[in-house]
Amino acid sequence: MSTATLEHENLRLTEEVNSLRTQLAEAKQQLAWFKRQLFGRKSEKLRPIEGSGQGELLAGLTEAPQSPAPPPTETITYQRSKKRREQAVNDTGLRFDETVPVQVIEVAAPELQGEGAEHYEVISTKSTFRLAQRPGSYVVLEYRRPVLKRRESSELISPPAPTNVLEQSLADVSFLAGMLVDKFSYHLPLYRQHQRLAQSGIQLSRGTLTGLAGRAIELLRPIYDAQIEHILASRVLAIDETPIKAGRKAPGQMRQAYFWPVYGQADEIAFYYAPSRAGAHVHAMLGKDFTGTLLSDGYEAYARYASARPEVTHAECWAHCRRYFERALEAEPRAAREALQWIGALYTAEGKIAKLGLEGKAKLTARTRDCEPLVRGFWQWCQAQCQRLDLLPRSPLAKALQYALARVEALQVFLADPEVPIDTNHLERGLRAIPMGRKNWLFCWTEIGAVHVGLIQSLLVTCRLHDVNPHTYLVDVLQRVGQHPASRVIELTPRVWKKLFASNPLRSDVELGGNNVAV
Repeated sequence: MSTATLEHENLRLTEEVNSLRTQLAEAKQQLAWFKRQLFGRKSEKLRPIEGSGQGELLAGLTEAPQSPAPPPTETITYQRSKKRREQAVNDTGLRFDETVPVQVIEVAAPELQGEGAEHYEVISTKSTFRLAQRPGSYVVLEYRRPVLKRRESSELISPPAPTNVLEQSLADVSFLAGMLVDKFSYHLPLYRQHQRLAQSGIQLSRGTLTGLAGRAIELLRPIYDAQIEHILASRVLAIDETPIKAGRKAPGQMRQAYFWPVYGQADEIAFYYAPSRAGAHVHAMLGKDFTGTLLSDGYEAYARYASARPEVTHAECWAHCRRYFERALEAEPRAAREALQWIGALYTAEGKIAKLGLEGKAKLTARTRDCEPLVRGFWQWCQAQCQRLDLLPRSPLAKALQYALARVEALQVFLADPEVPIDTNHLERGLRAIPMGRKNWLFCWTEIGAVHVGLIQSLLVTCRLHDVNPHTYLVDVLQRVGQHPASRVIELTPRVWKKLFASNPLRSDVELGGNNVAV
């Protein structure tokens, strides 16, 4: 075999070994990631650095990048403060507000009974509080209507039954509201509610529960439409997508679909259902009327939508950028930690601005002074890391650097607009109801059911964002929506309803109590 052939074979084997090493490193990273998902800490929190540390980061830009070294060992000390019982009702430490019902039980004193009772007098009382619980209970409302007979003609008449939210339905509005809140706020599937009904002595089919839920949610559709219209009028709009199983694909298989949540500036959220993750759904949802800033993660569909519309500015999320570096901690602990410190310093500066409550020009000035130097320093650090000769192109750190440097313009939008948040964490907190539901009711049997899930979750999550009791809200609007002017349906969205009707909401008959009901 000739020398040239040997050299060619040696080169081929060297390339093959390098490729196998790269694949092995990727497999180890994937294995470490899966182990962390199963057994490890999932929090992304990193100890923030102080102002002096930020100065060290900025000063360190002039230094040449060094080869990776083992992560330093940290000594962490803790101080545990003694538990305080301020605002406690008594020495038991039980705390509750005025909305919690209190049942008073009088404890008799044996000394006040029988002989010698005249020697005692009551001068005060002492209270001991205990937290008790009543099992979930149901009430059947019996409307007794008199049957009258006209003496002259012997005609029989009877007053009509009070109007119900759903015509010819066996369910009171309080039951409808409770069923929806239990399933979509507390993620209690209908089959579990069916079991609870049976244990309470009530026989009702699961199909009836499903039908009642669908009919009640359909009554709320005009409110949902008004809310999403108001959300799309926001100047800054956050958007994301989350998967859901909806509709049968084959026996034993469900179709993969998506909810696309959008979050407006007035703390309102709407879940738009789509059968896929295709970028066309972004155009269908936002349409041609949206103008402003679209805040999202790195999914290219959002960037394509913004690039096709000059009146739309695309901003991206720093939290998603940070996650790429967080995933690189195992492979490149020193460099990844430096990146996390840069981004942590940026979040620390942004947090201080938020605590001061700055808005408008004052917030923009503070961001220019405190955040912009950190952002520019971070880009310089990324460029310096890219010059490292030992950085493999397919390593987690290289992927994180590529992700960040490809989005420099979008990640800097918040520096020029004080109304643009630094990330989409507020939206991710809002859409948490969907994955929590998936863990309980697992999937939607039909696509219509998935649309209903998005509709009701839009209202219930918005209730939580505005500190509105969801049961009280649903009991009111389910009765009010049929008689409210269609031109003013925006008044029934949780944001506006809280101002107009929360102080005096419509109640159900079971809440009003009493034996007589006016017809």
